[in-house]
Amino acid sequence: MPVDADIAEMLAAAQAAGIPPLSSGTPDQARTNYLRAPKPAGDELVRVENRAIPGPAGDIAVRLYADSDASGLPMIAFFHGGGWVLSSIEGHDSLARRLAARTGALVVSVEYRLAPEHPFPAPHDDCWAVTAWLAEHGASLGGDPDRVSVAGDSAGANLAAGVALRARDEGLLLTYQLLIYPCVDDRQTRPSMVDNASGYFLSAADMAWFWDHFVPAEHRDNPYAIPARATDLSGLAPAHIQTAEYDPLRDEGEEWAARLNAAGTPATVTRFDGTVHGFVARWEQMSGALAAHDEFAEVVKPNI
Repeated sequence: MPVDADIAEMLAAAQAAGIPPLSSGTPDQARTNYLRAPKPAGDELVRVENRAIPGPAGDIAVRLYADSDASGLPMIAFFHGGGWVLSSIEGHDSLARRLAARTGALVVSVEYRLAPEHPFPAPHDDCWAVTAWLAEHGASLGGDPDRVSVAGDSAGANLAAGVALRARDEGLLLTYQLLIYPCVDDRQTRPSMVDNASGYFLSAADMAWFWDHFVPAEHRDNPYAIPARATDLSGLAPAHIQTAEYDPLRDEGEEWAARLNAAGTPATVTRFDGTVHGFVARWEQMSGALAAHDEFAEVVKPNI
């Protein structure tokens, strides 16, 4: 189907403004441009609290979100997107709020270290440290340590998939995975990567630029960095994957769901037609996101 009307208008405006591609500048320039983009207003919640959790290189800042004062809430460790280079807890505040509002979970958004200053394994290790800590100490935050899930969008979904693999390997029983347009493979051969290589917000060149900042050559075979390198996908937490029709990453996300199911790990997937990468977090610009948010309540909430 054609690109949604509001998305087409946004893409045309970006082209007319001559906004440079992410991959044409430095990480600092990309961060500056990212911060200029409008963000949706966040949901009002009962609880929003900044905390710190011990990590491999010092304390890791986290922000807690819940729409209840109750204890024993299911917990979601949330890892923000931005190509491992951009964004932060603050940059993804609106999406973390929406996830908490629609799932009823205690969402723990993680300020992991960013590339290229801190390439893999640093971002992964931070996300793993928080997830493992929640499984042991989450009750102190008002959560249920026996119900810990992971979620993320784009690069955050990559981190969530890597943490899920490590959890299986280290015997930590996760409840669920929500992977929003995940990037799981650095190989750019799938049809969606070719057909949507440019003109739809995220480009193939941008993804190559992000991967090069995130994963040094010596780690390109590590499935915690590039989950598609994993040969065994059995025994992982069940997953739900959301993809966008005009996203270069569409096919790898849908292929990941197929591989999970083939390995006996239950996985569902929804492709949102007419949408582009990033739509779930930008609902004031891309109204198609609202259907994805409905799935937070309809698909994710019953499983966490």
